[in-house]
Amino acid sequence: MKTKNEITSWGIRSVSYWMTMLIALGIIFVGIRFIAIPQTAAQAFGIPFSNTQDLVFGRIKGIRDIFSGIVLLPLLLLRMRVATAYVFTVAIIIPATDCLLVLLTNGLDVPHMLIHGLTAVYMALTSFLLFSAKQKATI
Repeated sequence: MKTKNEITSWGIRSVSYWMTMLIALGIIFVGIRFIAIPQTAAQAFGIPFSNTQDLVFGRIKGIRDIFSGIVLLPLLLLRMRVATAYVFTVAIIIPATDCLLVLLTNGLDVPHMLIHGLTAVYMALTSFLLFSAKQKATI
């Protein structure tokens, strides 16, 4: 069995690296906000809480958002472009579903739908860039 070591130019000099890092750090921030100030975060999300008993659901969402961002960090730091691309692409389901949930809950709430919809489009573009990045050499 032969092993190959890939030398990649993908990393801190790549646009797709920083586009992915922006989403990872952004969703960690959103998660921290849902844990620290869930009512404000829910309002910004586009589906405010009905009562104070809903706060726990904001905190549940927060920890999941933090995980979603943290899961990308080792892949980025280890410069695992292909693994990052697959994980990141699958994660597009999150903002796409969030956009749909805002629509189903509030009707055509354009500002909040734009936030989630444009995030999904940004992630799709980033995924395209991640998959289309070229490898430098194989040893």
